[in-house]
Amino acid sequence: MAKQFLSGNEAFAYGIRLARPQVISAYPITPQTIVVEKLSEMVEDNSLRAEFIHVESEHSALSCAIGASAVGARAFTATSSQGLLYMAECLTYAAGGRFPIVMMNANRSTALPWNIYGDQRDSLSLLDCGWIQAYAENAQESLDLALMSYYIAEHKAVSTPFMANLDGFVLTHTYEVVEVPEAEEADLFLQPYKTENKLDLSNPRNLAFSVGPDHNTAFKYKEHLGILRAKDAISEAEDKFSKIFGREYTGLIETYQTEDAEYIIITLGSIAGLVRETVDQLREKGEKVGLLRIRYMRPFPNEEIATAVKNAKAIGVLEKDISFGNEGTVFTNVNSALQKAGLSVPSSNFIGGLGGRNISAQEIEDIFDALRLEKSTISFLGMGGNQP
Repeated sequence: MAKQFLSGNEAFAYGIRLARPQVISAYPITPQTIVVEKLSEMVEDNSLRAEFIHVESEHSALSCAIGASAVGARAFTATSSQGLLYMAECLTYAAGGRFPIVMMNANRSTALPWNIYGDQRDSLSLLDCGWIQAYAENAQESLDLALMSYYIAEHKAVSTPFMANLDGFVLTHTYEVVEVPEAEEADLFLQPYKTENKLDLSNPRNLAFSVGPDHNTAFKYKEHLGILRAKDAISEAEDKFSKIFGREYTGLIETYQTEDAEYIIITLGSIAGLVRETVDQLREKGEKVGLLRIRYMRPFPNEEIATAVKNAKAIGVLEKDISFGNEGTVFTNVNSALQKAGLSVPSSNFIGGLGGRNISAQEIEDIFDALRLEKSTISFLGMGGNQP
């Protein structure tokens, strides 16, 4: 295992190379471009044997990946922001066809106003499309997630496409030291892709067909079960990953100093690092605060969140997203988890980072101060005050 100084984009590309995809369909869009550029270099220098296909749009990129997966190939593509939205029609095709494609999305604000910087409105607006959704915090997790995503997506009980999300620029373009596994180690972890869900002249079958209401319900129910079963596949993948590579992950969520915490911030993506540092500083002052990082938005960690926050006096959901006219999408999901568990913990929504706006350590401290009031509010960071 070698250490390299890599950006989040480069780290993810190295992870994809270790997974040995057979088809890569590429259409660059900022801030995802470096991923497919790096993979094209790997194909060119023969360190990755794959068909690298230049397509004319993001819609074509996912359509190409669907076609490759439909004949039994391990497929990869990547996108961001408006490109992901352009793919929206194809997302449900891939999910409904149970094609275990892996796609990296570089989280970026959506237009208008036009903006190339990072928030998470692109992926969170598409939670209901039937894809597994994971959110990395740093470059090391990005590489590891690239490799684990295929194990999870291709699991026979799952057979579901996987969207790995990296915060645009904050993670995709910043550099850190990353441990890159050897190919032989990766091959021990991830076996070659085999599936019966493919077009095969020796065993003819019908894929992507039309059905009436009754059968449609049955197919949608199976699709739902596939994502629910991903929870066990994630645990299985992480256990095997830990034994081979020595790095441990914690399933659908990661908790930090939550055991005795009175006030907990729930968030996802790279901002969790700043929240963790702030928790450490406040802990040194004797304040009982904690962090809960959501690693997977689908399958959603209902039970895990409820268990982690059940003794808290108040929680705050910090997210780079807004469902216009209501509240943050993550906040909606968290409140649903609390309701289903019968918890009455006061919960507040803090919306920040839209269009890449910086979230400061002081704002994190201000969130903890607000939670001490033990009221339920919705606030836009930097806008002064609560939502009317």
